[in-house]
Amino acid sequence: MSELTFEGTPEQADALKRCIDEHRGEAGALMPVLHEAQNIYGYLPSEVQTVIADELNVPLAEVYGVATFYSQFTLNPKGKHKISVCLGTACYVKGSDKILEAVEKELGIKCGECTPDRKFSIDSCRCVGACGLAPVMIVDGEVYGKLTAGDVAGILDKYIQD
Repeated sequence: MSELTFEGTPEQADALKRCIDEHRGEAGALMPVLHEAQNIYGYLPSEVQTVIADELNVPLAEVYGVATFYSQFTLNPKGKHKISVCLGTACYVKGSDKILEAVEKELGIKCGECTPDRKFSIDSCRCVGACGLAPVMIVDGEVYGKLTAGDVAGILDKYIQD
């Protein structure tokens, strides 16, 4: 897995503190604080989880457990360009696993990771509802369909130049 260092700003830390102060003492405060923390930072790094645990006086294991249980939370940063490869049945049968491999090879990271320059992140998903275009990859909301592994480099080139 690629190692990225946490790079929070003082403004982000202040926003998190305000959020925690707003919810401190409320029953169920952890969920809204985690949601806001992810909005602030884009993900929930261990450093942020530790602050939340300390400030809300809950065990770090509880914070981690909630953050990993719910699919809307992510512990990994996302890149400027978010790539998602559909691994739903129609796409998989038509070779989306090869599309995912090509993206990983092209960017030098694995699914769920972010490039060290934070320009790209890769995720997989289950069925985007474009089965007629299988296999499908989405980059920043733009759908690319009927792909082959050979198409990947050309598509990513548009975003690499950005």
